[in-house]
Amino acid sequence: MLKIIFFGDITGEPGRKAIKQILPGLLKSEQPDLVLANVENLAHGKGVTVKTLEELIRAGIQAFTGGNHIFSKKELSDEALNKYADRLVRPANIPETYAGQAAIVVDTPKGKVLIGNFLGSVFMENQFHDPIDSVFGMIESWLKTYKTSEIKATLVDFHAEATSEKVAFGYFLDGRVSAVLGTHTHIPTADAKVLPGGTAYITDVGMCGAAGSVLGVKKELSLARFTTGNRVAFDIPEDVSKVEISYVMIMIDEATGQASEIEAQHSIVDSKP
Repeated sequence: MLKIIFFGDITGEPGRKAIKQILPGLLKSEQPDLVLANVENLAHGKGVTVKTLEELIRAGIQAFTGGNHIFSKKELSDEALNKYADRLVRPANIPETYAGQAAIVVDTPKGKVLIGNFLGSVFMENQFHDPIDSVFGMIESWLKTYKTSEIKATLVDFHAEATSEKVAFGYFLDGRVSAVLGTHTHIPTADAKVLPGGTAYITDVGMCGAAGSVLGVKKELSLARFTTGNRVAFDIPEDVSKVEISYVMIMIDEATGQASEIEAQHSIVDSKP
């Protein structure tokens, strides 16, 4: 069986510290074949940089998915997406003019794993100049292009706001991919399951970031925005005493590409200096 660990949105320095704190023990106890993470909020809450990616690579994460904020630090994000084109996948349903890959294939001891990243279209903030394609309309061509005979498992990160769109997409792909994992809302959902066709599913994995925050953002700033109606700039807390850690662990039969188990984990732990 192929064992994959996937961490929910890693948010700023607290999230990176949380990964470095928990991952060594997980690698020892679980011995996963592949470790993945969503990193669209990696560099101080929005976007990615080469430096922050390399921090996680050294910690033991092998490949990464993005989302609607992946290009928030445009030049730095482009550099990271190009330097780590074999490790970092950006949303496939955005305009092709953007840097990065619409799919990546990662080698594991038990075969090749195809990884895709897609944006939802319901209630989603869209920073792109052109409309994004509906994932339901373009996923067939994506599968036809990238899911070749050598692929042993296919994992999809669906970065979306609406729970209904996520659930529908899970059933839409049931039996055709190994896992559909929801990200973006930073709140872990209690619906991890294997769908009837053998696809592991969860509406949202959750986040890795500062506990006592609002989705990883300083709570005072979020409260100011809600209570005043002003466009208060968000910021990420740096010095925190506790961090949230959310991830799923998936077991996949490499002979069939079907999942047999998905286990969701969420905890709040003391942050080590």
